Amino acid sequence: MKKCVFAAALLCATAAAQPGSAQDALVTHKVLSLETALDLARAALVSCREKGFQVAVAVVDRFGLPQVMLRDRFAGPHTSTTAIGKAWTAVSFRSNTTELIAPTQPGLPQAGMRNLPNVVVLGGGLLIEAAGSIVGGVGVSGAPGGTEDEACGRAGVAAVHDRIEF
Repeated sequence: MKKCVFAAALLCATAAAQPGSAQDALVTHKVLSLETALDLARAALVSCREKGFQVAVAVVDRFGLPQVMLRDRFAGPHTSTTAIGKAWTAVSFRSNTTELIAPTQPGLPQAGMRNLPNVVVLGGGLLIEAAGSIVGGVGVSGAPGGTEDEACGRAGVAAVHDRIEF
């Protein structure tokens, strides 16, 4: 009896130590379709426009690579790169940019984060999540403040929410 139990335990341990199947060596991830990213950006732009704000809106994929960039005709020249930076920062740090403002203030342990390349710690960068997974980020720049930028970004996400829940 002891030999059978030992043999069974040895067999289980050997099977667990074996590398996974070829399928386990690959990772699958979801990203927004170009059409969905464009619809999200348009909805965010329209939301800001309805409030009288001329902005730029960027949508990046889950890796921070730009998918869509829209700039209203009177938005400032800095707004395009700022919107991309906000979206990239949200995805990179897996946090809406408004949530990064307080812990990165000068003198705090995370303050150095603001000096990293491409990081923009201003309100208006949001994660785009679906079923608990990050699928991208949106950044809005050009409204009178981060709170207004963020509200427009949220309107964009809300416009496509029903299409990205899986």
